[in-house]
Amino acid sequence: MNHFEAPQQSLAGLDPEATASLIAAATDVALLVDGEGVIRDVSVGSDDFALEGYQKWIGRSWEDTVTLDSRAKVAALLRDAAAKTPRKWRHINHPSALGTDVPVLYSAMQVGKEGRVVAFGRDLRAVAALQQRLVAAQQSMERDYLRLRQLETRYRLLFQTGSEAVLIVDAATMKVVEANPAAAQVVAEPVKRIVGRLLVDCFGAQSKASVLNLLAGVPAGEAGQEITAQLAGSARELTVSASLFRQENGALFLVRLSPPQADLPPSGVSETEAMLLRVVESVPDAFVVTDAQGRILTANAAFVEMTQLATRDQVQGESLDRWLGGTGVDLSVLLANLRQHGAVRLFATTLRGGLGTSIPVEISATSVTQGGPSCLGFTIRDVGRRLAAEPARRGRELPRSASQLTELVGRVPLKDIVGETTDLIEQLCIEAALELTQDNRASASEMLGLSRQSLYVKLRRYGLGDLGGDAEKQAGS
Repeated sequence: MNHFEAPQQSLAGLDPEATASLIAAATDVALLVDGEGVIRDVSVGSDDFALEGYQKWIGRSWEDTVTLDSRAKVAALLRDAAAKTPRKWRHINHPSALGTDVPVLYSAMQVGKEGRVVAFGRDLRAVAALQQRLVAAQQSMERDYLRLRQLETRYRLLFQTGSEAVLIVDAATMKVVEANPAAAQVVAEPVKRIVGRLLVDCFGAQSKASVLNLLAGVPAGEAGQEITAQLAGSARELTVSASLFRQENGALFLVRLSPPQADLPPSGVSETEAMLLRVVESVPDAFVVTDAQGRILTANAAFVEMTQLATRDQVQGESLDRWLGGTGVDLSVLLANLRQHGAVRLFATTLRGGLGTSIPVEISATSVTQGGPSCLGFTIRDVGRRLAAEPARRGRELPRSASQLTELVGRVPLKDIVGETTDLIEQLCIEAALELTQDNRASASEMLGLSRQSLYVKLRRYGLGDLGGDAEKQAGS
């Protein structure tokens, strides 16, 4: 902190009145407090900062003039001033009859030999108003961002689940930038192979010129026209229409593809229901419908692909347990949770293919008991490409190699090494089972091959979970 170089000379002629004027001019509010923390005088530097009732502060403790959350800060200011430590500024609020506290930034210093303290205050109302405006602006941005996210979600949902085949084409390069699953089904190629290629490459040589003429006429106001084009490598014909829209600094075509004669829905099924069936059939996630015992009634093409089988007939009538990771365990856990809760979300397991491969999957399931025979629906998603974080294990970690165990020989008895490792493996297995079953003790004991009584004993031994209510129930049974 820099001071005047010769205050005895430059400020020697100041009398108390001049000093008080200087303090009042330099601050918005100044308090003269005695050694007991009682206000002896008050100075307010501006009429627009007239604190309500500040004239009645004289003779009262400084702590009594502030809000409850600011009293500790007042005590800290007085303590620092008495100790003559470097001055700190602290945010203190004064109550107001209008209901809004008045924020003041205070600093204090001791003057004279009688322990008197002068507190200098700066009005923070302008800063507080700016902070409130900043918070309001940030909240407004968050709301706008949320609305954009919701709009994008609705667009994605409509685009991905719509029954109409749609391609989004860059007007400058004529390359496909987006394609929905319905378009992939119509073109008979995966979405990944369609995106990035020229639109005309999706059509036969005789139809390319017609497609280009259609797109050329859209910016000229000829939108709404339709042509019949033939797919590349196929004799199948499609009705093609296009419209133009602008996004950021570019233009995009929305190209619709539809068969000239749409397939009729199955007998007794409405058009809306038939549309839903087509969407379920074309979604990239596997979808399986089973009976109450887990025997497959029907499945979509994605599930047949995951199981590495050739036809849908090969999975019908089979138990879903045939392909799940823990044979006889995972399906039992799923069925038990469906019977108890009616739905299961994001159950982590593995799915075994017919050629011996295994992929990590997440299963969400629901039980349908109304509108006909009861059945179970399973959505199976391949999560093998996710960048999953390393699961954090509580407490100790398993040794990474056998060499780390051999380093303990000679320092720790063999019995202790074996016992410690066994206990650690047992604890980690119990934790993993509880995590997989979402803390369902009955399912976890079945998964581990233990009786419920043995599982509760081990839970109590390792201090896992809340055993209060469960232990009483187990004791009563």
